[in-house]
Order: sequence, then structure tokens, then C-alpha cells
Amino acid sequence: MFKGCMFDLDGTLLNTIHTISHYGNQALRRFGLPEIETETYKRLVGEGAGVLVQRMLKENGVRDDALFSRVYEYYVSTYDADPYVLTEIYPGIPELLGALRARGMALSVLSNKPHAATVKVIQQFFPAGTFQYVYGAREGVPKKPDPAMANYLLKEMGLSPSDCLYVGDTSTDMQTGKAAGIFTIGVLWGFRGREELEHNGAGFIAQSPSDILSCL
Repeated sequence: MFKGCMFDLDGTLLNTIHTISHYGNQALRRFGLPEIETETYKRLVGEGAGVLVQRMLKENGVRDDALFSRVYEYYVSTYDADPYVLTEIYPGIPELLGALRARGMALSVLSNKPHAATVKVIQQFFPAGTFQYVYGAREGVPKKPDPAMANYLLKEMGLSPSDCLYVGDTSTDMQTGKAAGIFTIGVLWGFRGREELEHNGAGFIAQSPSDILSCL
């Protein structure tokens, strides 16, 4: 019986793709570069803000370390100032979280979004106490798919890998859960598709949040 569940944030709990494209394109415009289609951002995200900005520049045929630093700093600072713009909770997520908590499961969030923004959006969109731990990306700490933070969260939650679920929407999430020895669920309402999730080790594919309850 599972005692806990780790969730990715972007594309899993919250639909943030319009937020990401809003601030990404704002940064590109600031430095005289063409905007990118919102749908394109779905394949650029998942490995943290630094990798996202690298991919944004690559989409525009730019390889310039000095420009990368400026675009990255602008993107992170503007996003962190107001990370709620255009963000929405996916339908069915509040009910899923309530059902898991009613079963006594400990819940946590593990995201590659910068930590400050991760904490802000969780506090904005979810009642206090919903999640036992909320971890975003921090300097000096390996990002997903490195399992270091997942392993640390397991210790904080007092769980073994076999006690826990990991829920996410990208190959990065599937690789993270698999590397940590956690049963990993891929969701289809996020930013990537079934083929990517299954290819990267999803133990179960959920088409809707309520499907996750069938794994318990």
C-alpha cells in the first residue's frame, strides 16, 4: 500500500505553459529576438529554467553565452516577480489531492522550476498544508532527472521507494522516478504524450487525475 506521493508541478498539478510562454517571449522581445509559439514551449520545458532559455535561444539559431546570461536573468526575475499570470489548476487535481489525503497519504512537490517561484505558486493555488514538502530547483543541487532530490524527499517523508508514487508529465519525470526506484505515473493532460512517457519508464498512464486512484 502506498503511503506517499510526489508530484511534478508544471504540466502535472498546474497548467503553466501560457505563463512560461508569456515570460519566455517577453524575454526574447526584450533582447530583439523572435517569439516562439506556445505549443513549441511544451517540448522546451522540463529540465529547469537554464535549459529552457538555452532551448529558446537555439530555436532562434543563437549560441551566445553572454546573451544567454542576460536572457536567463531577465526571464527568472520577471517570472519570479509574478508567477501566477495565466496559470490554472488542472481540472480534477483538487479532488485527487483530497482523495489521497483522505487515505492518509503524505504529499510533496518536486519541481525543476526555481524554488522561490515553486513555493509561491503552491501557496497561491493550494490550501496551506496540502503538501508536506515543496522543493524547487536550487543552486548547487542536481535537477531532475538526477534522483538526488527525490531520494532526499523520501528520507524527509520517512518513506522507502516502494511506499511512494511519483506523478509527472515528461520524460524527465519518468526518469527521475525510475532512478529513485519509485513507481512512476505519467499523465496525459500535461506537456508530453503517451509514447514519450512509456518509452521512459512510466509504470502507469493516467488520462485523468481520477485514474491515479486506481493505482492505490
